[in-house]
Amino acid sequence: MSSPLESLDPKLLWQHFDTIRQIPRPSKHEEKIIEGIKSWAAERGFEVLQDAAGSLTIKIPATPGHEGAQTIILQGHVDMVCEKNSDVEHDFMTQGIEVEVDGDWVQAKGTTLGADNGIGVAAGMAIADDPEVVHGPLELLCTVDEETGLTGAKDLDPSIVSGRIMLNLDTEEDGAVYIGCAGGADTIATLKTARRTASLGSVPMKISITGLRGGHSGLNIIENRGNAIKLTTRVLLAAIDEGMELDLASIDGGDKHNAIPREAFAVCRVEKSKVEALKTIAAECAKDFLEEFGPSDPDLAVTVEELDDDESRRMVLNVHARDRLLRVLDGLPHGVLSMSRDVPGLVETSNNLAVVKNHGDRADINVSYRSSVMPALFAVRRQVESIFRQAGAEVHVEDAYPGWKPNPNSPIVQRTSAVYEKLFGEKPELKAIHAGLECGLLIEKVPGMDVVSIGPQIENAHSPEEKVQISSVQKFYNHLAAVLEDLA
Repeated sequence: MSSPLESLDPKLLWQHFDTIRQIPRPSKHEEKIIEGIKSWAAERGFEVLQDAAGSLTIKIPATPGHEGAQTIILQGHVDMVCEKNSDVEHDFMTQGIEVEVDGDWVQAKGTTLGADNGIGVAAGMAIADDPEVVHGPLELLCTVDEETGLTGAKDLDPSIVSGRIMLNLDTEEDGAVYIGCAGGADTIATLKTARRTASLGSVPMKISITGLRGGHSGLNIIENRGNAIKLTTRVLLAAIDEGMELDLASIDGGDKHNAIPREAFAVCRVEKSKVEALKTIAAECAKDFLEEFGPSDPDLAVTVEELDDDESRRMVLNVHARDRLLRVLDGLPHGVLSMSRDVPGLVETSNNLAVVKNHGDRADINVSYRSSVMPALFAVRRQVESIFRQAGAEVHVEDAYPGWKPNPNSPIVQRTSAVYEKLFGEKPELKAIHAGLECGLLIEKVPGMDVVSIGPQIENAHSPEEKVQISSVQKFYNHLAAVLEDLA
């Protein structure tokens, strides 16, 4: 069967991405893609080094005559965020990604695409295979578990790389050269949710928030997209504030710490006589939500449906546990907290209420926060922890990862920018990103490393709306090849 990607240019890059997208590679389960890359390297006789964390370095010999050039690291991560729409059947552990071409864009069918960072890894492999590209010695550094903790970068054995100039291939904006990024951390809390048997005569109802765009919790947080967990909580509290006797069985939303929750669902019980009143309250909330978030989430939908009654839906949170859970979810901050005073338009600090999951007598809540100013990051961490502690939750605070401080005068930034201007007749934008690239950690691991980051236009990463622009991939590849030739 032919692939929708087979006619796209640059052919070598799309061929490699076509292979990558068919290999399951959720974060923390990268074994298959790692073995695939090792097999590719072995077929070409490239030396392969692997550290204890699982990350690989592929040693790619220089173009003949350029053996004496400085070694350049091409770096990307092999894992992907695995998100899908609730009506899509897909097992990310066993199935590859189905793709389609829509004009100038490649996208998936109801799931994340994995262009983040499959395109970057494919670009490095294509460079190694391309006889037209002139380059010095290269090291293709493929890290693991970037999306759920930057583990590959945190635990990198620096002995598997020798280069001191690195081109990170994990940014997502055409026409920009990235020179800095935010740091970040997660807090995971567990709330006890004591339960009782629901009142006789009540009926189970399901409240659903769907149709939101979600997206990357760093890149898209500035767009004021709705958070399904926050909105579901608001519907439930609106009913309670109206004096409705509402028993809560569960509230579940979000899936990944670095994705804005697109969908959330609550199961509750109300008296039969209050079913229509609950639907009315939900409809009023929907109008309010569309007024608030309609420009960014025009397809936002609030639905209420009656469920079949059964034993599993008769155990509900007691009133104290219900109120404590909902008030915590309502009180936790979400969205942009401050803007940079140094870089116009750059989010400095943000918080993402990412996940809530009910598991019997407990609820697990994951909060992810970012900042390019580390004291501000630690202040948000303390604020989030204080809210959880006040509610009596068990709290696990993960170690923060560092940001990458911009240095517009670095030699590799200057070279990359100059090559871009020569190729395309205009200067690239030098930008920092409100997302957690691996660059800051890798600079800590390998002192003296000079780093820059480039990539094609990728939109809506970490959501099923993720897509990559075909024309920008060609432009990105040409730029990468020209930079390597300039450095050879």
